[in-house]
Amino acid sequence: MAMTLLLGGARSGKSGRALRLAHDWDGQVVFVATGEGRDPEMAARIARHRLERPSTWRTVEAPLELVRAFHSIPEHAFVILDCLTLWVANALEAGWSDEDVERAGAAVATIASAREQPTVVVSNEVGLGLVPQTPLGRSYRDLLGRVNALFAAEADQAYLMVAGRLLQLT
Repeated sequence: MAMTLLLGGARSGKSGRALRLAHDWDGQVVFVATGEGRDPEMAARIARHRLERPSTWRTVEAPLELVRAFHSIPEHAFVILDCLTLWVANALEAGWSDEDVERAGAAVATIASAREQPTVVVSNEVGLGLVPQTPLGRSYRDLLGRVNALFAAEADQAYLMVAGRLLQLT
């Protein structure tokens, strides 16, 4: 297992699956977090997620700079990147163009897939629901879909999580 992509809707079990895979790893685990606690609800959500991880795991907070984050990770570590969904939103909010996001996403996907040790990447599949009413919503949905496709193309394995069930994508 070099790079595994876990896609799914909100609360579908993606992050839990990633954590279970890492718990089986005998070596170092690095958790790359893209979320930021900008409001009380999000801060509480992040705090709950931290409690789910063993204190021996290293957390790298990377709301934007994923390339730099991956370059800081030891080669022998198991990596969880959670999640592309927030990373794309952060990049758009920071003023990145779609091309900048796709270019950075492709670079991270290449780095992650070249690692010898496991890397599990988590992302939401937001293109299965209603068409967003706003241009920004539609642009975000489309961009995240393209970034997910970049990672899927580089992944050794890709799965869709639905209601806690794992479906392999071929």
